[in-house]
Amino acid sequence: MGWVRTLRVQSSVTFIEVNDGSCLSNMQCVMGLEAEGYDQVESGLITTGASIWVQGTVVESQGSKQKVELKVNKIILVGKSDPSYPIQKKRVSREFLRTKAHLRPRTNTFGAVARVRNALAYATHKFFQENGFVWVSSPIITASDCEGAGEQFCVTTLIPGSQEVANSPVDRIPKTKDGLIDWSQDFFGKPAFLTVSGQLNAETYATALSDVYTFGPTFRAENSNTSRHLAEFWMIEPELAFADLIDDMACATAYLQYVVRHVLENCKEDMEFFNTWIEKGIIDRLTDVAEKDFVQLTYTDAVELLLKAKKKFEFPVEWGCDLQSEHERYITEEAFGGCPVIIRDYPKDIKAFYMRQNDDGKTVAAMDVLVPRVGELIGGSQREERLEYLEDRLDELKLNKESFWWYLDLRRYGSVPHAGFGLGFERLVQFATGIENIRDAIPFPRVPGSAEF
Repeated sequence: MGWVRTLRVQSSVTFIEVNDGSCLSNMQCVMGLEAEGYDQVESGLITTGASIWVQGTVVESQGSKQKVELKVNKIILVGKSDPSYPIQKKRVSREFLRTKAHLRPRTNTFGAVARVRNALAYATHKFFQENGFVWVSSPIITASDCEGAGEQFCVTTLIPGSQEVANSPVDRIPKTKDGLIDWSQDFFGKPAFLTVSGQLNAETYATALSDVYTFGPTFRAENSNTSRHLAEFWMIEPELAFADLIDDMACATAYLQYVVRHVLENCKEDMEFFNTWIEKGIIDRLTDVAEKDFVQLTYTDAVELLLKAKKKFEFPVEWGCDLQSEHERYITEEAFGGCPVIIRDYPKDIKAFYMRQNDDGKTVAAMDVLVPRVGELIGGSQREERLEYLEDRLDELKLNKESFWWYLDLRRYGSVPHAGFGLGFERLVQFATGIENIRDAIPFPRVPGSAEF
């Protein structure tokens, strides 16, 4: 059972390529005039895109493209396909296929991406489960902004979803005496948002269960239409109690090498497809990541390396700047010949409030894992476990401490050194498949102006 990819009718024999999505290869079905149901082919009922049920005998193929084929005894049309089926055998652009998101999984490229994505998700759970981590479901709706960026989607019932009320005048929204939105009348009694990260929630459970991880959807309301941004994406965020930055880097390294090895060993046909059609050399690149020792250097050393580089960057480099993708790719691809690189000890001013301050007072115990072609793949840190330091940092950034009362409580009651990292799952899929645009690494991309399917 499967869907017709191509159909070629000759005078006495018909060749039908069928695929059921389980692998990249099609099954070639060879059908003679005597086969039961041949009239459905002859009458034009069975066309590209149709779903069919085929019964026959597997025999050695007479052609050179496949080892075996199916000699058809009987064929049944399950669901016919309109002749206007938009995805024919000819190659079409991935931009075009984004407009057909409901049909693009039937193509070779997106079928392979889906299978590799599935393998990466399976390997993620397998790695953490085998190493004693507990999976925690972090909330999708939250009242806090983990990154402090403010680019969040608001969740409210003050503008109900029904068409009648949604199209009502804005002045129906309850206001305070000062003319501001009266959030006390909203569902949660305060502003609520779709989460940008499950990290802070994971810390709650790490300080009770030691090692935990979250793996779920996160959201950013960043109005960016680039090949690197999505409004909805998935994050993998482990959190380790009784751990420092060294432990964090070791965990990130072991995790990345584990999932890469899993894909290379279990998705060989799909990886050969990517190696041939998407990015030549991707198998060698991934093999290097799985087998080579990761290089480690400080942010200060990385900046010095970039300043000495005989290369003109679009974004100038100076100590205190946030490294851009071009800088990260130069370091891992050119400076270290394709070897993964971990940069640590970033300036405090360019990192989040929860990262542990180093003794120099200028840097924090943060780390990024850089890989060829993608740049930063993993970002993590040792968390600030000292209450007074965390309170001072929140004051310094003018963040409302009342919003983080529970987070501060974790430092009041049995605080421990702990660390963790975050990994955008779609970026991992890009890294493993060679797919250039992040919108092609997720089944249904959500971007500005688009929320279909």
